[in-house]
Amino acid sequence: MMTQRSLYASVSLRDDRAVSTTVTAMHVARTLLLALSASLLSNTASSEATNVTERGFVSTHVLVIAASRHRVFRALTNEVARWWDSEHSYSGQSRNFSIDTGRGGCFCERLGAGYVRHMTVVFIDRDKTLRMVGALGPLQQFAVDGSMTFTLSDTDDGKTRLAYRYVVGGFVPDGLDKFAQPVDTVQLGQLQRLQRFVETGDPAAP
Repeated sequence: MMTQRSLYASVSLRDDRAVSTTVTAMHVARTLLLALSASLLSNTASSEATNVTERGFVSTHVLVIAASRHRVFRALTNEVARWWDSEHSYSGQSRNFSIDTGRGGCFCERLGAGYVRHMTVVFIDRDKTLRMVGALGPLQQFAVDGSMTFTLSDTDDGKTRLAYRYVVGGFVPDGLDKFAQPVDTVQLGQLQRLQRFVETGDPAAP
């Protein structure tokens, strides 16, 4: 799951009349290299951005985590503040993140006297499925929406297969296709942090 400061801080309005996006090339290149390096070092994750058009894209990831579904689901929801990357936030502090798994719950970030609603929880089947809707990061300023689903299942060797899917669609003046790879890359990085947190207690890359 992705938010704001690094990738998103580089997305801006060109002027007051026409909304356009600019993604800092150096940051995107660095992000892509880091994600590529991480995936080369791990054989437990796969990812892909597909169906990429000016009107939308689909981001998918699959990870196998050495823990029970109950443990993974709890970390994914109740402990998001412990594994989220502070670089991808408005506040600069992961401790400000929370996911309320109650009816109509909020994936929110505290911001001083205010807050950011990143996504809204619309489906919960505890220890099996989490679905949230919303436009993450710079997409929030456009006429864009998305559906993000996490599906947990048991593997034959007692681990958990986490399948993630984020379907994004809507209108951005310069096209949504420009966001597909950066979003996909950042999301993979966040999920790998979740995996490391569950397996080792430390979300940071070695």
